Amino acid sequence: MEEPSWTTRKLPHSLIVRAPGLLPMLYTLNELEEELKISSRIIRDWLQKDLPYRQDGRGHIFVNGQDLATWVSHVRQSRPRRTLDAGQAFCLRCHKPVTVANVQPYRQGIVVRYRGTCPECGAAINRVKNNGQS
Repeated sequence: MEEPSWTTRKLPHSLIVRAPGLLPMLYTLNELEEELKISSRIIRDWLQKDLPYRQDGRGHIFVNGQDLATWVSHVRQSRPRRTLDAGQAFCLRCHKPVTVANVQPYRQGIVVRYRGTCPECGAAINRVKNNGQS
């Protein structure tokens, strides 16, 4: 089964930081927009995906603060994690893992950093190893 594209997309930082602090009460979409600093249009899109909500007889939508925090946590945990092989790093310009060319290590305290270039676009790439781990 293919995973929905919204689960692989990055959630807004303001949502990740502020959602755990929401109270266990019902919020309107406008209140969530103000609390989380994100558009109510984005919240409406999430309601169509699977964000739990309640609707009264007049069609007003309410979201429980704790349900939203739980949903955010679930979405973040379900995102696939990328693993890199030895000699690879993530190119921010190409948006994918690449084998780094022209690698030059340098040490900063206990941290060993590696600088190199992306073989596809030529962008500078950095990778950090701490205590022998990548």
